[in-house]
Amino acid sequence: MEPIRFLVQGSAEAPYEVAFRKAGGNLSAHCTCPAGENGQYCKHRFRILDGSTEGIVSENGEQVPTVVAWLPGTDVAAAMKTVIAAELEFERAKKVVTSAKKDLAAAMRS
Repeated sequence: MEPIRFLVQGSAEAPYEVAFRKAGGNLSAHCTCPAGENGQYCKHRFRILDGSTEGIVSENGEQVPTVVAWLPGTDVAAAMKTVIAAELEFERAKKVVTSAKKDLAAAMRS
């Protein structure tokens, strides 16, 4: 299957290229942003896999649903699910810490 490529405007003057390829049960994604080039988490790939066209400056934003349809059943889908769950847990933990700090501050005023 031919890759689907998008140009995405990031923080650099020139847009980044984000490419997705599906081969059997394997989905691969590459981005030319600094994080993507270093094999790190890249918001440009994640946004597209989440169905967002935010930042896409190429004229093929209508291909985002095709890429999203490639996702189910892949290891990428499982990894994304883990990240999303961890982010939700992180947000809950931040609220608990904030509340605990308020309680501590109130206890010190007594």
